[in-house]
Amino acid sequence: MKLLKSAVIATTMAVSLGTFSTPSEAICLGMACMYNRMTPLQAIMATEYSVDDVITLIDDNAEKAPILTAIKTTLRATKEINANDKVDRNRMRANGSMKKARKFVKKGDLVQAKEHLLVARERYNGLRDMLVLSQDDRTSQQTHFLNRILGTVDEGAGKRTSNKK
Repeated sequence: MKLLKSAVIATTMAVSLGTFSTPSEAICLGMACMYNRMTPLQAIMATEYSVDDVITLIDDNAEKAPILTAIKTTLRATKEINANDKVDRNRMRANGSMKKARKFVKKGDLVQAKEHLLVARERYNGLRDMLVLSQDDRTSQQTHFLNRILGTVDEGAGKRTSNKK
């Protein structure tokens, strides 16, 4: 009887865990898809537009509350930019400028806040070049790996490309 009772409980738990865990794994396979509703390039562009909106609010001499809300929304939107570690480090630096701007808005110094917002916008804009460069590096590394597997020789494989023309 004890064996039957243990078997029934184990089967019930296995069935119930399988029913709940399968849909969650089908929707998101890991932490990488936590924020990716758009591509990293689209997220960078959306963040730049959001920073422009905050600058417009400051230029229009808006109240502190809408400006702080817009900065909070912008910081939340930057989570969409998840391409690689290098881009993420520089995204965090740009977020630091946004946080400094928020601090100056709370103090009431809108001139300093605007300067930090302009720095943040330039840093977010610089993420585009890092994104392109990282894609080129990834392509060159994959090409070299495929040539080793196939036993072919490609003179351009493994060489880094430059964005400068």
